[in-house]
Amino acid sequence: MRDLINPFAAVTIFTLVTSSGAASAAETNVVSSDTKAPASAPAPAEPAIVLTPKSSPAPAIHGTRLFGVRPGSPFLFTIAATGERPMTFSAEGLPAGLQLEAASGHITGSLKDKGEHLVTLQVKNRLGKTDRKLKIICGSQIGLTPAMGWNSWNCFAGAVTAEHVRAAADAMVQSGLISHGWTYINIDDFWEVNVRRTNDPSLQGPGRDGQGRIVPNPRFPDMKGLADYVHGAGLKIGIYSSPGPTTCGGCIGSWQHEEQDAAQYAEWGFDYLKYDWCSYSQVAGTNRQRVFPLEILQRPYRVMRAALDKMPRDIIFSLCQYGWGNVWEWGAEVGGNSWRTTGDITDTWSSLARIGFRQAGHEPYAAPGHFNDPDMMIIGKVGWGPRLHPTRLTPNEQYTHVSLWCLLAAPLLIGCDMTQMDDFTLSLLTNDEVLEVDQDPLGHQASRVAEDGDLEVWARQLEDGSKAVGLFNRGSEETVVTAKWSELGVNGKQVVRDLWRQKDLGQFETEFQTPVPRHGVVLVKVRRLKDES
Repeated sequence: MRDLINPFAAVTIFTLVTSSGAASAAETNVVSSDTKAPASAPAPAEPAIVLTPKSSPAPAIHGTRLFGVRPGSPFLFTIAATGERPMTFSAEGLPAGLQLEAASGHITGSLKDKGEHLVTLQVKNRLGKTDRKLKIICGSQIGLTPAMGWNSWNCFAGAVTAEHVRAAADAMVQSGLISHGWTYINIDDFWEVNVRRTNDPSLQGPGRDGQGRIVPNPRFPDMKGLADYVHGAGLKIGIYSSPGPTTCGGCIGSWQHEEQDAAQYAEWGFDYLKYDWCSYSQVAGTNRQRVFPLEILQRPYRVMRAALDKMPRDIIFSLCQYGWGNVWEWGAEVGGNSWRTTGDITDTWSSLARIGFRQAGHEPYAAPGHFNDPDMMIIGKVGWGPRLHPTRLTPNEQYTHVSLWCLLAAPLLIGCDMTQMDDFTLSLLTNDEVLEVDQDPLGHQASRVAEDGDLEVWARQLEDGSKAVGLFNRGSEETVVTAKWSELGVNGKQVVRDLWRQKDLGQFETEFQTPVPRHGVVLVKVRRLKDES
């Protein structure tokens, strides 16, 4: 690894313009270039076909099978289950210190000692009952599977308010997303006092009190009450800051207040921190070429991780520094549960394809508790606040987006206004067989195993011995894509299952081939015939 890193080498700089027509540092990002430009032909009209079958009224349990917690930390886990209500939840083997609320499926409490516990979760309704195993590991590592939740930035950006956050929590429950494993409600920038927008009284205030503790802006008058509200719904809540003096949007950052801020987040009850480099360059020390030694790139994240570790609460740590210094090689070393590998995504095919398909080569660094993050999701109504628009991705591009992110074991953070989701958007977020790929306990990221022009095949090893395989067409015309057993590392007769349609497609001897639409995907699971039960 090089001693000196120039994060601005070989990059394209772009600026998004806010709804007011002004560009701010919050929207100025660095995106790595790609030698293979995505196809730019005008998108033909495509019907938004829902492939996800409707959930059965019979009970079924979904979500993660692996959960990490530190000794003594507050425990909150909601059993994700679909089926006709009312339901009754129960569990066998629940360790001492944890309690299950039978009506809601919320497991709370705390664990005193390190150890592993294999719990049998159970749910029943008038149509039957089912069970599923959950492994709870009480130790030093949390975030053992990628976070699934929502983030305010891609929809509300600098317009976010506490009311938006409460509405997002309500929508996650009322839409049924919570029943498919979605958990986090994350506030991005602009909950703090802003030192730039002095003409906006909703962003003004003391910033910090007399003891140096962070004080929210008037849009967020009761942070603890907000966190309690989200927790009461069985969800978790996240917050945002920067190691620099100010955030990307010009709000107060954590510079020289790291431990105070970590303590305040814990006191309020936050479960997740996105930590965005932003203005840290101003205090890191740079020369005219902005070349940072690796130690400087790592330093702010080590400092905040150490502060978080002192707190009596588990807080997922999400690094955001745009992939500088090959962060995937050292993100886990500085305590990151995930790390952004790129600049900000936008709701275009060129942005999606450039970011998503260049994740190849990062797979050795993904593992339980540590994941590459290609940025938040861009389906549904987005707009970076306050005015929203339907995503500019076509339906097939949206299937590619969700499929690729799940293959990549990426954090899944919904970026749309969840109060305005249509049936198609909801179907993309509630396909349990697709989400199972993202949440697979092995934590392996897919590799690109074949590439032929615009056609690519990506494959990921799953815990049950099968392979999740994505057949992608980045081209502008429908084309047949082939996945060969020799490229997947399998042999013999294999059963192929279409994960979006949740339907077996048959048995195949040496390969599987299928037509794939423009900018589209076919996502399948490949398993040996002898494993069929």
